[in-house]
Amino acid sequence: MPNQYKVVLVTGCSNGGIGFHICQQFARAGCRVYATSRRIESMDGFRHPLIQILAMDVTSDEDVQGAVQKVIGAEGHVDILVNNAGHSCIGPIAEIQMDRAMTTFDVNVFGALRTSKAVFPHMASRKSGLIINIGSFSGHIPSPWSGIYCATKAALHSITENLQMECKPFNIDVMLVAPASVKSNFSSNESQVFALPEDSLYKGYLDLMIQRMWVSQGQDTMPTEKFANIVVNKALSKRPPTYLSLGGGAMLYTILKWLPRSLVLYLVWRKFSRK
Repeated sequence: MPNQYKVVLVTGCSNGGIGFHICQQFARAGCRVYATSRRIESMDGFRHPLIQILAMDVTSDEDVQGAVQKVIGAEGHVDILVNNAGHSCIGPIAEIQMDRAMTTFDVNVFGALRTSKAVFPHMASRKSGLIINIGSFSGHIPSPWSGIYCATKAALHSITENLQMECKPFNIDVMLVAPASVKSNFSSNESQVFALPEDSLYKGYLDLMIQRMWVSQGQDTMPTEKFANIVVNKALSKRPPTYLSLGGGAMLYTILKWLPRSLVLYLVWRKFSRK
């Protein structure tokens, strides 16, 4: 592959998700793409000849280092890293099992940190590169019944903004993408594992938790392909933006960011409570 081709490494690329479509769009733009997921069989939908699939668990230091070195060994360089791997966690914070909370942080926060640390020395040595972290509007505005997930995205946002500053000496660009409502398999995956404890004090709110689980998949949800196309076009532009927010409801969420915090939390609670 000639050096003028961009080499892209993407995490969380299971079929039907945001990462899957981001890989497709980068490949259509002529990039050499390495799609990764914990389970290789979850990526069986790829057909584009510029897409290679690799098994990589973002919660494993060994897996991450091995995959990054494999890509560098095959291509000579990694130009773009997309940290998309994500884990949902629905339920009241006071009753979330600690192993679920820790797994969610490990995937959503430490997973992105592992991959960024793995590519950083290589990108720094070349004085070139782009790291894209897929956050969420939930990182800006928390909501009931999804508190652990919101906390992981808030942490990822903070890490991304610090990376933006600290990568400047090495000419590495860092972009934070904060999706609002985007079509994906995220909610359906969570619905297969979500369950309240038998002794839960929140059983009367179960229907509201399910509503929160599916809130990003409503009528105004942005098609995944459209979302991926915008992200990839921005990533391949001459000057990638440091922040990108898009998806159904993005304008409303942007307005909420500027309202008094107490008012925002009151409004969000009313939406997902018995009022």
